[in-house]
Amino acid sequence: MIKSMTGFARSEITGEAIEIITEIRSYNSKNLDINLRIPHDYLLLEEKIKRFISGRISRGRIEVRIEIKNNINNNKEFELDEGKATAYYNALIRLKNILKIDSGIPFDIIAGAEGVIKPAVVVKNVEAEWPLIKDALGDAICRLDEMRLKEGEFIAGDFMKRFEGIEKSLSRIENESRDLSFYYKERLKERISLLAGDTVELDAGRIAQEAAFLADRCDISEEIIRAKSHIIQFYLIMNSGEPAGRKMNFLLQELNREFNTIGSKTEKVIISHTVVDVKSEIEKIREQVQNVE
Repeated sequence: MIKSMTGFARSEITGEAIEIITEIRSYNSKNLDINLRIPHDYLLLEEKIKRFISGRISRGRIEVRIEIKNNINNNKEFELDEGKATAYYNALIRLKNILKIDSGIPFDIIAGAEGVIKPAVVVKNVEAEWPLIKDALGDAICRLDEMRLKEGEFIAGDFMKRFEGIEKSLSRIENESRDLSFYYKERLKERISLLAGDTVELDAGRIAQEAAFLADRCDISEEIIRAKSHIIQFYLIMNSGEPAGRKMNFLLQELNREFNTIGSKTEKVIISHTVVDVKSEIEKIREQVQNVE
């Protein structure tokens, strides 16, 4: 079944060390465009995350936000810059001597000096956390697919209804095209009579010959066969379970081309009107296909 390109999903997974919150939003797009927001410490996994998403989603603008919380130890570690502390202390001693101050130097002045005590840089082993991040991402994508499939069912139902109408119109066109020789014979008689009145004797054999020539030149049987084939292909692609949007769009272009040719070949009013109606339906389907992955 086809999938819509729009949807939203959220997933939360808690491990022994971390809690991962993943949100995914998807929008219509001709190609796959992944926008990823992850904590700075995990940027090394960016390409791996994008490859994982592209293996599950083929088309659309995908916005992903991953929040990672450490559950083991929230106490920050600190490191001491001994050289900076010593230099700062010596500078205070020199200042004390210059100003001839006898009081001692308070400890908190040295400890509070910028850069003397600072948070330690902890290097995370992000590769070790990748399996849990992948599970969280996979769970969010599954939830997203559920929403996209549900919307895809509504789109598929609309396609089926519209194509039923197109198939009926194609049958009407096919029935109307079966008597084209008789139709053109009568049209020729009317035109000749209109131009020449009763002054020219009509040659039934020549009129039949000209009518047959016009009917052959305006034959639309090949276009009807190809149009039927395109519709069958559309149904097969729609039910294949594979990404279908691009293929559907191509088939609709081909189907529209067949009806354009049918409209240009025949002068029969009922066929021309039917072609206009069908092309309107094809355009409505084409607009919906832009929402399909």
